Amino acid sequence: MWHRSVKETVMLYDLTVVQFSKMLNNLNAVLDKGAAYAEAKRVDVGVLLGSRLAPDQFNLIRQVQIACDTAKLGVARLTGKQESAPVHPDVETSLAELKARIHSVIEYLAQFSPSDFEDAAERSISQPRWEGKYLTGYEFAIQHVIPNLYFHITTAYAILRHNGVDIGKKDYLGPMPYKS
Repeated sequence: MWHRSVKETVMLYDLTVVQFSKMLNNLNAVLDKGAAYAEAKRVDVGVLLGSRLAPDQFNLIRQVQIACDTAKLGVARLTGKQESAPVHPDVETSLAELKARIHSVIEYLAQFSPSDFEDAAERSISQPRWEGKYLTGYEFAIQHVIPNLYFHITTAYAILRHNGVDIGKKDYLGPMPYKS
C-alpha cells in the first residue's frame, strides 16, 4: 500500500465533491432553462422529462437520477460512508422533484471535507455487479465514477439541447474561476 500526500487527497476531494457539486448545480440550471423553454413553447415539461436520445437509452428523468446517484454513492464509497448517503427511491416524475433530488445530493456532498478522503485512494471498492472484482479508490474515481457522472450529465444536457432548449457549452461548464 502506498500513501497519498495531502495534496493528492485534496485533489481527489476537488475532483469529486467540489466538481460534482458544480456540475449538479449546472444540471439544475439547464433544467430551469428546459422549463422556461417548455413554458414559452407551450409544451408540457413532461415531454422533455420523458425524452431520450435513442430508443434504448434512458430518458431525461433517469439520466438525472443516475447522475445524482453517481455523485452521492461515488463519494460515499470513496470515503467509506455508504450508510450516510441519502436514499432516493427513483420515483420522481416532475421537474420540481428532480430539482429537490439534486439539491439533496448537493447538500449531502457539502458535508464532506478533504480529510474524509485521507484513505480514499487505497480503499478497495466493489459493487455487486462487478462479481467480486474491485478497484482501488483512485481507480474507481478516475476510471468509473467521474466519467459516469459526466456521461449522465452530458446526456441530460444533450436531451434538452436536442429538443430545442437554448443551452450551450457555457451552460454545461457553468461559472469559471477566471483570474485577472
